[in-house]
Amino acid sequence: MSDSIEDTANEQLTEHVREVLGLLGEDPAREGLLRTPERVAKAWAFLTSGYRQDPRAILESAVFEEPYSEMVIVRDIELFSLCEHHMLPFYGKAHMAYIPDGRVVGLSKLPRVLDVFARRLQVQERLTAQVCDLIQDVLRPRGVGVVIEANHMCMSMRGVQKQHSATVTSAVAGVFETQATRQEFMRLIGATRD
Repeated sequence: MSDSIEDTANEQLTEHVREVLGLLGEDPAREGLLRTPERVAKAWAFLTSGYRQDPRAILESAVFEEPYSEMVIVRDIELFSLCEHHMLPFYGKAHMAYIPDGRVVGLSKLPRVLDVFARRLQVQERLTAQVCDLIQDVLRPRGVGVVIEANHMCMSMRGVQKQHSATVTSAVAGVFETQATRQEFMRLIGATRD
């Protein structure tokens, strides 16, 4: 998105937020709210910046030939996203693993890819699958496993109002579909107890 198009979109979003404040019964001209529409527009632009990034290009930018063939895990990756149903946050951590088949990726690219997908309106199930599918497609490893554990503000702040519930999703491909590899992955990320 070019700067002028992005500026126009932010200006329009700022005006819409100002209207929403009025519809909620607030006075958008009140001192404490004067800059709120502009701040909300900037926050939403950041929280949805994944629409303007290419996760495949990020992953492909750091793929290297390497004969390593054991499980590679990046765990406890902080995660923040917006639920597409209520546009409320969900947050938690992600764990990613793959077993290379002659190619490895720079480790920092895995959290970056997660951020790109997470900075879109999401459901946790789709987010988990998108990360797994992209790693499998780009690296062509022997297998991939992704687990996301998250708390959803749409469940804690409204609706059922369950503050201590967590949602866990997983997506696997290749050898991670076998019970032994899946169990090893879960044990190594600490998701299962002996």
